[in-house]
Amino acid sequence: MITARAAATFEPVGRSVASARAFVRDTLQGWGLADIVDDAVVLTSELVTNAVVHAGTAADVLCLRDGDGSVRVEVADHYPDRGLPVQDLGRHFGDPDREGGRGLLLCASLADRWGVEYTAVDKRVWFRLDLPERPVGTRSAGPALPDSALPATDTRVRVAVLQVDRGGSVSAWNDDARELFGYTAEQVTGKPLTDLAAWPHTPGIGTGIAEALALSRWEGSYGIRGADGRTVPVYASHLRVRDADGEPSTVCLLVRDHERAVLQSPTRGASADGGGASEGRDRPGADPFEVFIGSPPPDDLDGLLQRTVERARDMLDGDAAFLLLATDDETELEVRATTGLPSARQRFARVPVEAGSGRYGSARMPSVHEDLTAVPGAVPLLEGTGMRSVVTVPLKVEGRLTGSLGVSAEGPGRYTNEEALRLQFAADRIALAVESARLTELERLRRGSLSFLVEASDLLAGTLDRDQTLALMAQMTVPTLATWCAVYTIADQSSEPELSYVLHEDEDRIDGLKALLAKVPPPDPVPTPGARVWTAPGDAAHSAALRTSLRSLGLDQSGLSHDRLPSSISSNVAGTTLATAAAVGGETVVLPLVARNRVIGMLTLGKPTEERFRQEILELAEDLSRRAALALDNARLYSERTAISQSLQRSLLPPELPDVPGVEVEVIYRAAGEGNEVGGDFYDLFTIRDGAYGFAIGDVCGTGPEAAAVTGLARHALRLLAREGFGGPAVLERLNAAILDEGARSRFLTLLYGELWPQPGGGAVLKVVCAGHPLPLRLRQDGTVEPAAEPQPLLGVMDDLELHEETVTLDPGDVLLCVTDGVTERREGDRMLGDDGLADVLTTCTGLTAGAVAARIMRAVERFAADAPSDDMAILAMRVPE
Repeated sequence: MITARAAATFEPVGRSVASARAFVRDTLQGWGLADIVDDAVVLTSELVTNAVVHAGTAADVLCLRDGDGSVRVEVADHYPDRGLPVQDLGRHFGDPDREGGRGLLLCASLADRWGVEYTAVDKRVWFRLDLPERPVGTRSAGPALPDSALPATDTRVRVAVLQVDRGGSVSAWNDDARELFGYTAEQVTGKPLTDLAAWPHTPGIGTGIAEALALSRWEGSYGIRGADGRTVPVYASHLRVRDADGEPSTVCLLVRDHERAVLQSPTRGASADGGGASEGRDRPGADPFEVFIGSPPPDDLDGLLQRTVERARDMLDGDAAFLLLATDDETELEVRATTGLPSARQRFARVPVEAGSGRYGSARMPSVHEDLTAVPGAVPLLEGTGMRSVVTVPLKVEGRLTGSLGVSAEGPGRYTNEEALRLQFAADRIALAVESARLTELERLRRGSLSFLVEASDLLAGTLDRDQTLALMAQMTVPTLATWCAVYTIADQSSEPELSYVLHEDEDRIDGLKALLAKVPPPDPVPTPGARVWTAPGDAAHSAALRTSLRSLGLDQSGLSHDRLPSSISSNVAGTTLATAAAVGGETVVLPLVARNRVIGMLTLGKPTEERFRQEILELAEDLSRRAALALDNARLYSERTAISQSLQRSLLPPELPDVPGVEVEVIYRAAGEGNEVGGDFYDLFTIRDGAYGFAIGDVCGTGPEAAAVTGLARHALRLLAREGFGGPAVLERLNAAILDEGARSRFLTLLYGELWPQPGGGAVLKVVCAGHPLPLRLRQDGTVEPAAEPQPLLGVMDDLELHEETVTLDPGDVLLCVTDGVTERREGDRMLGDDGLADVLTTCTGLTAGAVAARIMRAVERFAADAPSDDMAILAMRVPE
């Protein structure tokens, strides 16, 4: 049974793919199905691309939610003759790099069910995604217990209910919250919840209260500082919600920590039939994993790892514990969970698997160090922490190293081989569960990454503007991949990298970050693929901020060492603030932007103090950098081509017009189209000799280099021939022969050419030849408009061309108007301005100057149609003053 339905149709244009993705994402999120959104978006993107790009038809997208717990999405195009790709039994079904058939391959990989249906009018590809199983009725229940076995609470259980808005500030505070913490609602409303938190970070991990508030659901312990200054340990359950206007907020339920049973999720395995639930370690055949981790085990990787290090520390009565996971190539270990270590040992720091020679230098074997001071550097993670003794054991699955678990203590000689054996036994119990959770997280990240890259590619392909491409590169990485981003560009192989764009997730930090990076030498443009660490910004910011702090305390800085920094950095970054230093104090990596075998720039990503990148994020950033590099290079090539085109276009037009005594002259030129293709319309006005002037206005067929060649030939030939003393017909006949001599590169040309002689007593005499061009119009003082020439054959078509010139006399107050066909052929639907419409507009120009006449004509042409002009337009107006 269908319980929800949403449908939309998308036109066969490229932007429809992004619109379809947004439609499916919004629909499924509105239905509360965030867990399958990424898969649905990726599949929809491929199928709609097939419809609107490859099939060239509109795409109908239909989303259906079934009552049996699944979602079906259908994408239909109107090209029913296209069939399924026929599988050749002699080869693999599909190549992921092949352009066609990829949508069906993804359906087979990601969807639970899929298929193709044909009708006489369309082809419909559908896929079905099953939702996670949700039990109906009782969610969980426990057995009846004696009173003595029930959880202990105070006489009255108080549940603090508070609501936190998008910015992390308290917006609601109930009476129980006032009783628990001593604050009234008026005292805390509008204040950040983090201001009340006594433990701003959960020990050993990077997720603090601020991060937990952004999660859809969170449960755990932290402390709230009461009005009396004492810390109240609480157990909290957070739920992210949205109101009727779509504004998100977080509802927080808090109880005293010893009353956590009120809010804590029910234990896994508790049965609804009231079966007993004895302690797992007391049952024969109990799951050894749950014996160590506890029941229920966390259902996410981070929770599982954190629980593991806490249990390992407690089991060996240690002061600290840590767990690292191996990278895919087993060359490095990445810190994923710690407890009892300084915050500098945050997650995602990396250490080598083989830290030294011998079995004690390898994470592949158990090892015990009775005193680390005797072997400095034996355990890099513990350097500077005060830990003296440590035991580490490997986590292995089917003989492959997957991680390392360690427990350390501040005193020497705390651990022996007996403790190593106990810890190894625990590691063997949880290794498979950790690896399974890691693979599940990797699969989730992979699907999210695929959706991210699809959208990124679509956005980058949607522009050829260099500045917009740079902005998109930064906006796609911040804050999704990094806290801040800087893009360096390299104009050519001999140029130094130039800082082109800087972005930080906090806009107030952008100026300071840009100033810092501008003073730090840029990273070397190394073409080696992959991310490499760049320490210069962090070192420079730290040193400068330290000097700033010393100055504020009035201390002498003469002893401050600058050995770590080049002198150019030390002297340039003195004004860096503590806030900027914190913003760039974490890990900074540089990824080369390589396009067409050349480094065209660098993408720099950074984290704030004590934060690092995880390997999966760096791999995603590397994929993004390859796409961004090609997009940036395409934008560069397009910008260069456009600049050359515009420069050539300008060179085909006269740089300035001469002053003609006794005659007002005005020219308006409008090039149409993005990039202003060379060729098209042109005009000229030049001096032939004293008292005689030549003028021309023409239109070459087509655009591009061939049209530009004819335009340049025409303009320069007219000047040369006219100054050699040839009359109008002779000038155009010789120009016609020159155009035909161009052979295959020739283009036909319409041209109005004339010679102008201003008269001493007022007025002017003109001799004109109109070769296939719109006729010039003469406006008399009485408002009458008439053609000033007769039509004759255009140039570049016939060999034997006979032309004649006509004499026109302009009296004081008369106007001669010359235009190209972009003016007369201006269209709005079935209407066209035409020669008659132009004449009607010119009639209203009696008494106006030449500049006013040209401006009125252009304004009338622009207002004739709502759309932008599709053809070049040139207007030449000459008037004899009264």
